[in-house]
Amino acid sequence: MTNVTKKYIKQTALKDISLTIPIGKIIGIVGGNGSGKSTLLRLMSGLSLPTSGSVTVNGEMANRRTGKIVSYSSELGAFYPIFTVREALQFQASQFVDFNLAKAEEIMKLMRLDPHMKVKALSKGNRGRLQIVLTLAREAPYILMDEPLSGLDPMVRESIVKGMISYVDLKSQTLIMTSHEVAEIETLIDSLIALKEGSLLTMADVEELHETEALRITDWMKRAYV
Repeated sequence: MTNVTKKYIKQTALKDISLTIPIGKIIGIVGGNGSGKSTLLRLMSGLSLPTSGSVTVNGEMANRRTGKIVSYSSELGAFYPIFTVREALQFQASQFVDFNLAKAEEIMKLMRLDPHMKVKALSKGNRGRLQIVLTLAREAPYILMDEPLSGLDPMVRESIVKGMISYVDLKSQTLIMTSHEVAEIETLIDSLIALKEGSLLTMADVEELHETEALRITDWMKRAYV
């Protein structure tokens, strides 16, 4: 991503962002509401195009075809309400050649989803769990997740996050997620991308940040976002 700016009619979502995503890492994107986190993921997925600058994935310009190598989930996730949970998995398998149905069944059990439950009958939290299943079951090299913890019961978030990570193959996959729950993902992420009002504050290795700043990410953010 080089000198990327994204403008909408009434606002500039991202301002002159340049960064390179390392392969085989778990990366957290943090920032306040309106900082550009979701826009950044959409640009990486090819679902949105920059106003200026360039976004490349595996050496090619990001566009709608990028979906072949990027598994993307938004916070708003859309499903066919008449499907059962298992039918939603089967439909996803029909759309993506890299969708591993056996893996999806495993993750579905981890998420404690009833395969016979209609999607329209799922709670917000269980819809979030279904979105996690559909995203992680793809064997795409890039997995992008926008607020995957949103709507989940705080009592089960830690176990779900740990379970999610166990289904990412870091020899061949990179996971990038946005989250307001920074404390819950701090021990899992390798790198941090911090945005503020559409600008890049830093992209840093988490261990280096701990060593150089002697601060946890949450404490560093309190200081950086004053």
